[in-house]
Amino acid sequence: MKVIILKRLVLPAAMAALLLLALAYWWLENLPHEIFGTVLFALLGWHLAVNQAWFRNLLRGRYDTRRTITLVLHLLLIANMLVLLITSVVISKSVFGLLPIPDSTYLRDVHWFAAYWVMVIVGLHLGLHWSRVMAMVRTTLRLSPGDSARTLALRIAAALLAGYGVWSFTVLGVWAKLTFTYSLDFWDFTAAVTPFFGHWVGVVSLPAIITHYGMMVLGSRRTASKGGQVERQTGEGASRDAARA
Repeated sequence: MKVIILKRLVLPAAMAALLLLALAYWWLENLPHEIFGTVLFALLGWHLAVNQAWFRNLLRGRYDTRRTITLVLHLLLIANMLVLLITSVVISKSVFGLLPIPDSTYLRDVHWFAAYWVMVIVGLHLGLHWSRVMAMVRTTLRLSPGDSARTLALRIAAALLAGYGVWSFTVLGVWAKLTFTYSLDFWDFTAAVTPFFGHWVGVVSLPAIITHYGMMVLGSRRTASKGGQVERQTGEGASRDAARA
């Protein structure tokens, strides 16, 4: 169980923390930024190795709406991480600075553009797997799964966090950055550091919350649709039995 928790919870949490630290470029400067990024990609390689069964099963089974959405989001995340990795090597000044690769201002912009989209897609990815994460947390902490008061408190907290996430998108100028709009707005780390990370947590949380509850609605509609089909089939069977009688 401890090994599973390490693979499923601690490893993704460590990668998320490294992403947040890497975004604080103007606070930590270049060398720490590249070190955090290098460690991040090393952990990502481990994460992919741990979940290699997902890739083997891509062509197996039936694709419903949820599985299709999951596939698309995973492919988008992989594509953005590949762009981030390639541009990281090309524009590196420290870790890969000795490589004979010419620098490119345009690729620096692409690097930042991909990084912002990675944060959003990571939030979507987290939302897809939130129920599984919570189940593991409940198992680890030995919490009862059917506590209605806790569920209500968590939903209120999610609503407040979503509102905070909307505000954080505006404070950090993420809306513009996601559209590849050039901006000179950078966080003033000489004034405050902690709110920077707090706002980025809000940015990741917003798509996670939207995705989690969106998938819940989708799942409930699918269940209701299946229930209606069963009722219709049962009714048709009863009608045929009555006709035979």
